[in-house]
Amino acid sequence: MSPNNREQEQEPQNRVIHSVDGIEEYDNQLPRWWLFTFYGAIAFAAVYWFHYQSSGFGELPMATYRAEQDRAAAIAAEKVKAMGTMTPEALITLSKDKTTVTQGQQVFVQTCAACHRQDGGGVVGPNLTDDFWLHGGAPEKVYKTISEGVLDKGMPAWGPQLGPDRVQAVTAYVLSLRGTNVAGGKAPQGERETLTAR
Repeated sequence: MSPNNREQEQEPQNRVIHSVDGIEEYDNQLPRWWLFTFYGAIAFAAVYWFHYQSSGFGELPMATYRAEQDRAAAIAAEKVKAMGTMTPEALITLSKDKTTVTQGQQVFVQTCAACHRQDGGGVVGPNLTDDFWLHGGAPEKVYKTISEGVLDKGMPAWGPQLGPDRVQAVTAYVLSLRGTNVAGGKAPQGERETLTAR
């Protein structure tokens, strides 16, 4: 074999794709590390998609975060219930606990839906899903309105019938409705109040 043939064998056989203004573009082979990275990324994406999206084996990061938030809210709600005193902060804490809100929703549907609709949009009673309140929107005022009622407006005192635990749960549910502005709700009544503990 001649020296020229050996040099041709050692040099890669590059094919010119095109040439413009004397500049030639070759069809070079990609480096192996680049190919391994590229194919590895494709394999990782396929496994990730199958694990999190297709099969349901793993939880997506947002779902994990929400589950942690729900656990933290449940723990905080248990501490509030153990303390026994109902402060505005305690009522706000209960309004973030899914278990308490679900219990409150069940009581609300049974006792309050006739006047406030099942979604809180208001029928005879006011809309509970906006930011306007006739008797105060602070957590302790909502609790007092539910517990003691507003007899001259036709709102019964639910405290004696429901007991403190269920009144707390209904208050938590009503606080969770704020700002949802359900479709077909009654026009705003009262004064606008933001949800802050006082």
